[in-house]
Amino acid sequence: MGQAKKLHFLDRYLTLWIFLAMLVGVLLSVWMPSVKEVIGSFDTTSGNWLIGLGLIVMMYPPLAKVRYKSMPKVFKNTRILLLSFLLNWLIGPVLMFVLAIIFFHNEPHYMVGLILIGIARCIAMVIVWNDLAKGSTEYCAGLIAFNSIFQIIFYSAYAYIFITVLPDLLGLQSSVVNISMLEIAKSVGIYLGIPFVLGILTRMILIPLKGEKWYTGQFMAKLSPLTLIALLFTILVMFATKGDDVVHLPLQAVKVIIPLAIYFMIIFFIAFFLAYKLKARYEESVSVSFTAASNNFELAIAVAIAVFGIHSIEAFVGVIGPLVEVPVLISLVNVALWIKKKYFALEGNKGV
Repeated sequence: MGQAKKLHFLDRYLTLWIFLAMLVGVLLSVWMPSVKEVIGSFDTTSGNWLIGLGLIVMMYPPLAKVRYKSMPKVFKNTRILLLSFLLNWLIGPVLMFVLAIIFFHNEPHYMVGLILIGIARCIAMVIVWNDLAKGSTEYCAGLIAFNSIFQIIFYSAYAYIFITVLPDLLGLQSSVVNISMLEIAKSVGIYLGIPFVLGILTRMILIPLKGEKWYTGQFMAKLSPLTLIALLFTILVMFATKGDDVVHLPLQAVKVIIPLAIYFMIIFFIAFFLAYKLKARYEESVSVSFTAASNNFELAIAVAIAVFGIHSIEAFVGVIGPLVEVPVLISLVNVALWIKKKYFALEGNKGV
């Protein structure tokens, strides 16, 4: 009972904890610059391992919840897969490209930074948003795996098309971005593959030993808080690393925050509306919507640093991305739960 109350307390005030983590991170970044050096000591060619560890631990409990035997039904649902493909590989990148042109047609570095975010589809934190919004863990995991494959295949081509070809056709300054499929595959393997394998192994080992009832009722009850703890840790580290950029460059940060916030909200509501029109259940609609509305900032930042340098505006835009995503998407979690109560409970979509 005490554990249940504790979990309820954490869940109930999650928005407050997230904003406190953001605030503490910014204060550490400004008042204790040495913290950045400590965090920076964990930097590798694959990213920062403190943030990477936070992401892996954060995603492990939701992926340990997935009933992997039910996964085949996700890939049989071609309408949901096609909708996810349309949202992630046509509507999402095009929407971000249009916003980048509208807001930064005279500032090509900012424009490129936004486009790099738009073509990097989410493989990480979407699992957390989906879990908090009570979406389908099976559908979320399946859609992430589905989009991860296309991310490996498409990212290099999309970077060339959206950053080099299309701006040139529109008479805007373009850039040349070289990123290999191997580098993208490495990012996917670290931030998605490790927690996926851990989740599968956990179920394969513990359920035969202890039973489904124990696994679901006791083990997952103890494991689940790791998601929230790791989420808060990751947010604090991100803000402690780059939060001072927002403080010292407030106008530049605001310029990036506005189009990103617009993007997150537009793509979320488009996805929810289309899923609802397809008669998808709430749990499926949430998974589709957060998969579409989230982005792989780790990949976008890594590409920006590799191509344009760590002190580039493109990298700065990438860093601002997750600082915007966290408060906006936690707000959209609450919106999704309101939509569930307002529409799905009354109309009872049957599923596609």
